[in-house]
Amino acid sequence: MAHEGKIDELNQRKEMAKQMGGAKSVSKQHSLGKLTVRERIDLLVDKGSFDEIGILAGIPEYEDGKLKSFLPDNAVTGMGKIDGRPVCINGSDWTTPGLSSGAGGGKTCFIERMALDWRMPVVRLLDAGGTRLTMMENIGHAVIPANPELPYQAKLLAEVPVVSAVVGSAGGWVGVIAALSHWNVMTKKNAQLFVGGPPVIKRAFNIDISKEELGNYKIHAEKSGVVYNVAENEQDAFDQVKSFLSYLPGNVWEQPPCTENDDDPERRDEELLSIIPENPGRTFDMRKLIKMVADRDSVFEIGPLHAPSLTTCLARMNGIPVAVMGNNRKFHGGAQTAAACDKMMRFVDLADTFHLPIIYFVDVPGFMIGPDSEVEGTLRKAARTAVAIQQTTTPWLSVVVGRCYGVAGWFHKNEGRTGMRYAWTTARWGSLPIAGGALAAHGDEIRNAADPEKKLKEIEQKLEQMTSPFRTAEAFGIEEIIDPRETRSILCNFVKMSRRIGATQLGPKFRYGIRP
Repeated sequence: MAHEGKIDELNQRKEMAKQMGGAKSVSKQHSLGKLTVRERIDLLVDKGSFDEIGILAGIPEYEDGKLKSFLPDNAVTGMGKIDGRPVCINGSDWTTPGLSSGAGGGKTCFIERMALDWRMPVVRLLDAGGTRLTMMENIGHAVIPANPELPYQAKLLAEVPVVSAVVGSAGGWVGVIAALSHWNVMTKKNAQLFVGGPPVIKRAFNIDISKEELGNYKIHAEKSGVVYNVAENEQDAFDQVKSFLSYLPGNVWEQPPCTENDDDPERRDEELLSIIPENPGRTFDMRKLIKMVADRDSVFEIGPLHAPSLTTCLARMNGIPVAVMGNNRKFHGGAQTAAACDKMMRFVDLADTFHLPIIYFVDVPGFMIGPDSEVEGTLRKAARTAVAIQQTTTPWLSVVVGRCYGVAGWFHKNEGRTGMRYAWTTARWGSLPIAGGALAAHGDEIRNAADPEKKLKEIEQKLEQMTSPFRTAEAFGIEEIIDPRETRSILCNFVKMSRRIGATQLGPKFRYGIRP
């Protein structure tokens, strides 16, 4: 028989590969509270749906022409299904750390090119350091830094959903890969992100620091913004991956998937009448407002810990996925900080790329001011965000529920496209808030008055009358003023109409020019 003995060898090699770095390495992985890459894939994909690609790649050891041992490549790649939808998977195997650049020489590249050609989402399970000197020792020479796959990885971001789950250490290029994603999630324990690890930092700066101190989730999910979401454990991370992908199409040539919905699109929530406080100096819960008008249990917040003055969520309206954002008065009074500008820009790009209608609940007092704001580059971040908004083509609807002041107020619409704007009766807008703005505009008149404090109050009362949204509506400066209880019905109808537009915009979105 032509295959006599060879099938047995094939099965033997596959079984060796499934042992990964060996029992000792696997035991160590478990002792750290971490799963192996194969256990992770089993938790992520639908049962029995994973088809591995490249299981035979690795470093063999022969004796008298016969296979003695086999150390598999440290990447486990293949195709699987998540909730019945196909995805490409690239998982790092930390039990074979000495092969941190991939002994198979191309499995990672192959699976991501396949995702591009077959128009399938990519899920990366990251638990690997960057390039190690052991790689140079294995191949016998140094390698000049290069990444011929970068053009494909960049193109992926324009065509299919790319998701990264950081479930271990991700240093150097692997850390960059985590950021080269539409969205990522990081576990609270056993996961770190950094450019260079502790030994490199010790050598360069003589600083002793642990991987946890260098790049834990608090650093990247709260401060740097490199990480979007945080997971309690690996199972939670994979559940979040599934949730995120459920809102997006498999590629940009498809529309976002609709789901069955039993939440009445005409539902009117009485609490909406009282959620905005009369005193603009008091806070309210923007997250609660969004949940009240979206389909029940459909809100998936993105980046809740970073730049919290802007809340960004994926949600559903009558079963249709949407991108929702709102200014959060609980942080910096809802002011648009430099970090919030960057957060808005990335969120708008995500929505536009994957044909998600954008809904913006506006309550912005302006940009964050002060010395720190200037040092953080708020002006340039604002300019970049403004350009990103004007480049969007996806349908956009704004609901002004509170304040809409200054240049930050520009962000409430795409000026180049016709989009509906609704306002609640609690809405107020202008170049500056009355408080502070009156003194800036009428400073000399107030200071020269017999009673400056009385004069200031007179001017503020006069201006306050002009800020009524009804005055603006009389001049058609706002399209509609609505009863807050009508909001869900209006949004569900808007999203339904948006499907017609989305069907005409399938394919990649082309950007032009530069962002300042």
